[in-house]
Amino acid sequence: MSPRLSNRCAAASLIALIFLGLGWELWWAPLRPGGSWLALKVLPLLVPLFGVLRGRRYTHQWVTLLALAYFTEGVLRTASDSGLAVGLAAAEIALSVSLFVCAVCYVRASGKVGLPDTAIGR
Repeated sequence: MSPRLSNRCAAASLIALIFLGLGWELWWAPLRPGGSWLALKVLPLLVPLFGVLRGRRYTHQWVTLLALAYFTEGVLRTASDSGLAVGLAAAEIALSVSLFVCAVCYVRASGKVGLPDTAIGR
């Protein structure tokens, strides 16, 4: 996958994950009627947004760790919730896996081609 395509995929996954989190907790299946404070869970996703949109390699490196937290939440809520929330949790799993894979692909594709001998243990 080219760096440009993987960056766009990572950015789209991140933005979709933000909208999914807001829609889930405010309108579609909130824990309490009228929305819940759990919608604040999307705030950590706003931190790497501009770095991912600008194609910064370092941001892609650490956003993979953030994606794992949302993957974990999706797995837990798939097992514990019912109704529409299960489908939304499955979508969160898919988007977080997509973000993780695309960010890793971007980091690998945008890395330096030749590594110095010290990097491979010689």
